[in-house]
Amino acid sequence: MKFRLFLIAFALTLLSVASCTSKAEKARKEAADRKVRTKEDDVADKKLLAYDPKKGDQWIADFVQNLHKKYGFNGNMLVARKGKILYEKAIGWADYLHRDSLKIDSEFELASVTKTFTGVAIMQLVEAGKLKLTDNVKKFFPNFPYDNITIELLLSHRSGMMNYVYFIDDIYRKEKLNMRKGVSNQEVMNIIAERKPHPYTKPNNVFHYNNSNFMVLGGIIEKVTGQRYSQYMMEHVFKPAGMKNTHVYSTTEYEKIPVDVVGHDRTWRYSVVQNFLDGPVGDKGIYSTLHDLVLYDKYLKNGRLVTQKSLDSAYKGRNKPVNGHFNYGYGWRMFDGKGMDKVVYHTGWWHGFRHIYIRDLDKDIVVIFLGNLTNGSLMHLDELFKYLKMPIIRKGAYTGSGSIPGSDED
Repeated sequence: MKFRLFLIAFALTLLSVASCTSKAEKARKEAADRKVRTKEDDVADKKLLAYDPKKGDQWIADFVQNLHKKYGFNGNMLVARKGKILYEKAIGWADYLHRDSLKIDSEFELASVTKTFTGVAIMQLVEAGKLKLTDNVKKFFPNFPYDNITIELLLSHRSGMMNYVYFIDDIYRKEKLNMRKGVSNQEVMNIIAERKPHPYTKPNNVFHYNNSNFMVLGGIIEKVTGQRYSQYMMEHVFKPAGMKNTHVYSTTEYEKIPVDVVGHDRTWRYSVVQNFLDGPVGDKGIYSTLHDLVLYDKYLKNGRLVTQKSLDSAYKGRNKPVNGHFNYGYGWRMFDGKGMDKVVYHTGWWHGFRHIYIRDLDKDIVVIFLGNLTNGSLMHLDELFKYLKMPIIRKGAYTGSGSIPGSDED
């Protein structure tokens, strides 16, 4: 009798395991199927990106011209609503020194807008069962010097880590190391393990935005997949979304970044040259165009890249709201309030580039400003938001540097 009960229990266990395996396999197959592009996708994408300058929105055209003349905006911008581009413009220089003009398909270093892509990649790996949000960083980097830091805390900037950018820069300058060759994510992790820099605060104590969180996530993506971050993003995000002009460029892989748009710091007096800090990726390192970012919005919304469940999780504020409306989820900033539009977005500021990428999910509006002159011009977009009947995204939430008060990054 006991043996018979044992056999029944064993059989039920096998069925349960088989069921779980079946569900996991089904989820993986569905995820793979979602990523397969068709000719219909190409036709629909072409229609989405079609734009006739003669039919462009005149109010937005005048606004952008004033932003350029009065506040010095230099870059590319686009506004789309419900699958139609209302206005797009490339205005100013790609490289002031050589007087090269920007083109509508110019590729910009996205700076921290990259973090949204890293968040998507992490959620893909969670869906695939390759990692969990509760996984500890030590699982992937055993010599990591901090305890109790999970993937979820990295995604929401609650790890309490110091900012590796300043820490590594200080080491390279003091020890006169090679500042031309890019430093990789793994090399940064090794330096952190060896030097054990003092953390900013305890894990899960407060929201503290800094690049270390997503640099570590970039390293975890490489560890889990066995691919370079650039390879994974190309295969699992850029290609499925038809983003043909989007790449990861790191100075660990390229001696010279192969794009024509140069970042300029505040004035035209000098351009910002890439260096060893353009090596780590995940916190930055993705280069893209206006049109590819429109496609990114489309394929996030239609479930091609991740499930709606993953998006809902990513778009949920994980911190105490700033001014009641501004929060941070998993790789996305957000404006969220009772009776107000749900808006997810990200800013970017790195080596002469300054951007804002905004997605009003309720009104189906995309607003993109990619700038290569860091002069504060993007602090003057309020009238555009009012015209589009969107929340005023940045007003009162950020300092003049584009950062949340008390933080040190964008």
